[in-house]
Amino acid sequence: MSDFSEIIGQSKPTLVDFFATWCGPCKMQSPILEQVKSKVGDEANIVKIDIDQNQELAAHYRVRSVPTLILFKDGEPVWRTVGLQQAGTLEDKIREFIP
Repeated sequence: MSDFSEIIGQSKPTLVDFFATWCGPCKMQSPILEQVKSKVGDEANIVKIDIDQNQELAAHYRVRSVPTLILFKDGEPVWRTVGLQQAGTLEDKIREFIP
């Protein structure tokens, strides 16, 4: 969890995708996140967290459904959504928090 805290504690926005390998919408979200990463580049981090491998972390952030996407800035959650999201929506939301 300390590594996770370091990642989300950065000043640049970090989008965390809480997913499960058995989740259909999560599999569809993955290439969308790659698209978003190619557009925002190094201005933001995008991290995937498998809820089955990281149950404590998922519980800490009250992840009840997957995919759950949480955008962090300076260690604090600033936006959260559940379900499949389109690239434009995610890119726009991330750009709101890029200094």
